[in-house]
Amino acid sequence: MAAYSAAKENRGLNPARRSPTGTELAIWRRLLDTTAELRRRMATVLGASNLSGQDYEVLLTLSEAGGRELRSSELAGVMNWERSRLSHHIGRMEKRELVRREECLTDNRGAFVRLTDAGADAFRRASVPQLQAVKEHFADALTPVQLENLADILDSLQRHFQSDSSKEDPR
Repeated sequence: MAAYSAAKENRGLNPARRSPTGTELAIWRRLLDTTAELRRRMATVLGASNLSGQDYEVLLTLSEAGGRELRSSELAGVMNWERSRLSHHIGRMEKRELVRREECLTDNRGAFVRLTDAGADAFRRASVPQLQAVKEHFADALTPVQLENLADILDSLQRHFQSDSSKEDPR
């Protein structure tokens, strides 16, 4: 990695104006392929519980929320989903009685999405195999040092995204 950083600095090019190198593109492709494989394996585990990855993400987010509920707009923001996507997905989950929408009695700005008891039960049942799969397919594949390095890499990416967001035009 040190050689890669030194080569980048020695080019003297504005990083925003150059194309990715072959090495950068190869690493990017490996990241895409690896995360796709992890998602596939995790989806297989969830499939046994009749939950999709998206269902699990909604249930996880609501289970972590105070009172097991969030405003629709808040839920969409936390999950980084478009509101229309969330609305359609919540509708499908409501039919399965995993969640329910409740109107806000104090204002008309939106509905709350609440985790039902059936949704909480489905989440608990899915969590045991889900956590075992995280351990097997992710944590066990890496050494403690590699996990620390990955955490550092992810932190760097998050800081970069936050920096980019602060530069965007607020119009």
